[in-house]
Amino acid sequence: MKTESKKPDIINPQLLWEYDLETFNYLKSYKIVIERVLERGNLEQWNEMTMIYTRSQILDTIKWSAQLDKRDKDFSKLFLNSDFLNAA
Repeated sequence: MKTESKKPDIINPQLLWEYDLETFNYLKSYKIVIERVLERGNLEQWNEMTMIYTRSQILDTIKWSAQLDKRDKDFSKLFLNSDFLNAA
């Protein structure tokens, strides 16, 4: 994680509905958070994700993930490499 923030401000708790967010470790469970944001998050949550996790963590999760389909992986890589996140 880029910061030691315990709980991100913007990431919607509904994305992690099955976890107890009072004890959820965003540092250790970064792959779960990244997958959920890439699949279901909005632009604000994508921005938050890129402030919390390194580019390497995000790209490694995209590569590793069995949860994301090829279309989601391709879009995520394209979007991360574009200027869209910085334009918002």
